[in-house]
Amino acid sequence: MKKWMIAVAAASVLALSACNNGDSEVIVKTKAGNITKEEFYNEMKQRFGKDVIRDLVHEKVLSKKYKVTDKEIDKEIENLKETYGTQYDLAVQQNGEKAIRDMVKLDLLRQKAAMEDIKVTEKELKKYYDEYKPKIRASHILVKDEKTAKEIKEKLDKGEDFAKLAKEYSQDPGSAQKGGDLGWFGPGKMVKEFEDAAYSLKVGEISQPVKTEFGYHIIKVTDKEKKKSYNEMKDEIEFEVKKSKLDATKVESKVEKLVKEADVQVKDDDLKSVFQQ
Repeated sequence: MKKWMIAVAAASVLALSACNNGDSEVIVKTKAGNITKEEFYNEMKQRFGKDVIRDLVHEKVLSKKYKVTDKEIDKEIENLKETYGTQYDLAVQQNGEKAIRDMVKLDLLRQKAAMEDIKVTEKELKKYYDEYKPKIRASHILVKDEKTAKEIKEKLDKGEDFAKLAKEYSQDPGSAQKGGDLGWFGPGKMVKEFEDAAYSLKVGEISQPVKTEFGYHIIKVTDKEKKKSYNEMKDEIEFEVKKSKLDATKVESKVEKLVKEADVQVKDDDLKSVFQQ
């Protein structure tokens, strides 16, 4: 992710500076000497130039043939948030949300290009749908021993407030002060024992103590997404099934083919080698 974010940070600078190469406009003044736009551009080019020019060309070439919607970008952003957590928030602070959305868009363009050559069957799509589980929202109380977990469950059975008990007993620092709330999550985001127990509950239902590698959990499901019909989800399912068949080699090969067909000519001598075989 670090390399990805470096490219995000550098792209806009190079894009703006490239058309002014040779410009002696001063952008930083110091008592020790000034820094010009030309110096800045050349330094950025040396550090990040090849990666960034490749991204810029890919975006230009692929956008002519493939389209990415804001909704698709939003979905990928949510996946990034779930995967990276605070690292994602830090990336936004350092680079800005627009730069990250631009890089997500480019990743999706590359994927769509490679997916064009991948075939899937109706049987594969229906199998994915049958196994698909919508996201749920849950809270939990985590303690180290089963005895404490059973005592808490007895309190809950007598009508005591779940959120209050979570703040008092839970040893999960990330959720305790939020009344145990874990937010929304889907399959694969929690350890298996926790996920199986959570998905077996109805909204408002509270589990018996569930043992995992972290201790004993008491889980309460607070909301569930409704599973859409197969026809409503078909486009989304097709994308996910094709995506599961992608690998870096297929993506790279397809994008290289399209760039070659676009007759890309790099005019900057320092960057000419980027698209040479």
